[in-house]
Amino acid sequence: MSRLLDEVGILRKKLKEVHVPPEMETRVIANLEEIERLEHDISARVHIEQMLRYIDWVVSLPWNERSNDELDLANARKILETHHYGLQPVKERILEYLAVIKLNQDRWKLESVAADKRETEAKSTHAMLARRAPILCLVGLVGTGKTTLAKSIAQAMGRRFVRIAFGGMSDALELRGQSRVRPDAEIGLILKGLRFAGTKNPVILLDEIDRVSEHARGDIMGVLVELLDPEQNSAFVDHYMDYPFDLSEVLFIATSNNTTNIATAVLDRLEPIQMPSYTDEEKIRIAKDYVMPALMKESGLTSENLTIDEGMWAKLVRPLGYDAGIRSIERTLNSVCRKVALSIVEGKAKTFRITEENIKNFIEVY
Repeated sequence: MSRLLDEVGILRKKLKEVHVPPEMETRVIANLEEIERLEHDISARVHIEQMLRYIDWVVSLPWNERSNDELDLANARKILETHHYGLQPVKERILEYLAVIKLNQDRWKLESVAADKRETEAKSTHAMLARRAPILCLVGLVGTGKTTLAKSIAQAMGRRFVRIAFGGMSDALELRGQSRVRPDAEIGLILKGLRFAGTKNPVILLDEIDRVSEHARGDIMGVLVELLDPEQNSAFVDHYMDYPFDLSEVLFIATSNNTTNIATAVLDRLEPIQMPSYTDEEKIRIAKDYVMPALMKESGLTSENLTIDEGMWAKLVRPLGYDAGIRSIERTLNSVCRKVALSIVEGKAKTFRITEENIKNFIEVY
């Protein structure tokens, strides 16, 4: 048996395991039979490769795979407090958001148990939509914690996390995929994300949706409307897949630097949450308790290798002036850790202390 027939056999086995929709299964079986017929046709090699790639995508998508939600609000609060300092109004809003999801899911489960199977199936779509909460959009400047908050929400729910970057996106087809009539066609980022997650109910972060290319903004916003609208996303059609995929169980979260460049139709489907800027005192606390321990661990340093005088933190926080987020302090401290690591490896010393007298040796702006 040829390698090609071995591959067809593997795909047939996967097709039975993943339980794709009947119409899609019929289409895949027809493609597999066509591949077998064309096995010895050298001129059909490119066509066969395209069909094999398509079938591989079909059997790799999570048509029925789900992760179980773990909506323990006490644990969610603990996760938020562990990973994020301050931001109390934002944290409370997120906890309210998770509480709404939990209550709707609990009610849906009770209704499912009380109803007979036929009634449950008849109203399954309505129930699924009913347990969805408004879609959050975290709005704030760079470095204010938008992406890490979205990760914390996914962790609190026990769901897989997928990030799709919109910064500089120049074509709506990056989201929706390209038709297979093109020899170099690619599936869209949405279904790529689902394959990566391995479940049909992950948390998908739509990151920086306000930073798409100007010439493509209208088309991309049109796709976003479809993604975020519960009435439409239950049958999202990727051009490459050319078959509706149910996205109604995906929990979308968006981020943006501001809402000026977001279409009104998209904003209508979002609930913006303004991320506040950090004060210098908050940045110092974040730098000491969150950023520095993580960077020292990444650099192979211990508390014996590096200490910083208390009075130096204010200068470390603002080496180049005001910054709303913590990106500057992260870069500064990362540079300090690298310089210390290099000095230790070169045998210059094993312990370093940053003081007023030597800070210029660690930070170039001084």
